[in-house]
Amino acid sequence: MKPVIALVGRPNVGKSTLFNCLTRSRDALVADFPGLTRDRKYGTGQLGERPYLVVDTGGLSGEKEGIDSIMARQARLAIDESDAVVFLVDGRAGLNAADQVIADFLRQCGKPVYLAVNKVDGIDPDVAASDFHALGIGEPYQIAAAHGRGVRSMMNRVLETFPTPEEGEADAEEGIRVAIIGRPNVGKSTLVNRIMGEERVIVFDMPGTTRDSIRVPFARDGQPYLLIDTAGVRRRGRVREAIEKFSIIKTLQAISDAHVVIMVLDARDGITEQDAHLLGFALDSGRALVVAVNKWDGLDQYQKEKVRRDIDRKLPFLDFAPLHYISALHGTGVGNLFGSVNRAYRAANSDIPTPKLTKLLETAVANHQPPLVQGSRIKLRYAHQGGRNPPTIIIHGSRTDSVPGSYSRYLEKFFREQLKLHGTPVRIEYRSGDNPYAGRKNELTERQKGRKRRLMQHVKKKEKKSKRR
Repeated sequence: MKPVIALVGRPNVGKSTLFNCLTRSRDALVADFPGLTRDRKYGTGQLGERPYLVVDTGGLSGEKEGIDSIMARQARLAIDESDAVVFLVDGRAGLNAADQVIADFLRQCGKPVYLAVNKVDGIDPDVAASDFHALGIGEPYQIAAAHGRGVRSMMNRVLETFPTPEEGEADAEEGIRVAIIGRPNVGKSTLVNRIMGEERVIVFDMPGTTRDSIRVPFARDGQPYLLIDTAGVRRRGRVREAIEKFSIIKTLQAISDAHVVIMVLDARDGITEQDAHLLGFALDSGRALVVAVNKWDGLDQYQKEKVRRDIDRKLPFLDFAPLHYISALHGTGVGNLFGSVNRAYRAANSDIPTPKLTKLLETAVANHQPPLVQGSRIKLRYAHQGGRNPPTIIIHGSRTDSVPGSYSRYLEKFFREQLKLHGTPVRIEYRSGDNPYAGRKNELTERQKGRKRRLMQHVKKKEKKSKRR
């Protein structure tokens, strides 16, 4: 088993910067203001032959009300499930009363605690660390997480107490990556917590509570999954804070990384233009899709029928995606989502034999011929699979650059229905064979040249006679 190392400390001491350094990634959002990280964020790293799991947590501010208290509860959960704790303090700011409170709590948690004095670059590290001996936690490690200074020696000390993993020890399978997307405050984090059966991510009655993409591994009926809770995406005109722009980028990256996307809609707000834009991006990325209409409980029959009509009218391009009406808060219909997720994943990663695709293409062309282009019929000869997730079908023929979009949509729908590819878009690509005579001049034989001369003489004589008349 990999040792789990929790990073704790006051807000803005550099926990997310150290997380990125330890995981050699840019997964955690970093900005120069306190309170950016709110949920527990997990990542993997390795030092030599020693792998580990690191947990980034929200800052412990000491507030007992509002979202800060929920963030503190998340940090305490991370400490409880960890094997060791790295306590970060700010070497530039010096010892703070909140640091003393956190140190008192960590002494009671029963876990090995390592004190890291961060941000010592550009100052005397010994002077910066001298104040923190008063915490009574042990010899402080002087690091600069932004530049990686001192981090390796600290991690060597943290990891030396854990056994070296056996050779050939396999990592846990990541499983099906499922991204949960939607506008702010539609219930994405509530849905993640309902699926997990615990308060895994922070839920608060305020749009924009989730700022980063939170990855949550779990297993269901023996199948491993990786849930990705994303920040809500608002209309561009309402995005003003710089950090929200980075949150949106993280959400779009999560869509591209996922195998299946669960789009959460708010039944009480109806279908908005932003919902359609976000769905369009997911389809352009080629992701398999499941649609969950949340907050379905409490609506009367008239409101339910209105939502159904709005979906049919505003989202006609989602005819392939399974639709679920759920209540993430109460759990109604949530258990049915994973049946659709599994079917969509299998469909998106299907292997389709070339003979079967070619036979289906012949049937599709026989049922509905391609249109004429400049008096000549488009010829579609054979098809084969060109990729998965989404399934890509490559069709070879002649004049394929003239195939209209309507006929391509007909083929997409035909292949999806015949192959039972439910929950995933299908892409059609065309290939035209090269003309072997393109660019080559037709050389005439001597006999053909003589015939051409006689023909031209005959034409000229005929023109002279017509002029005389």
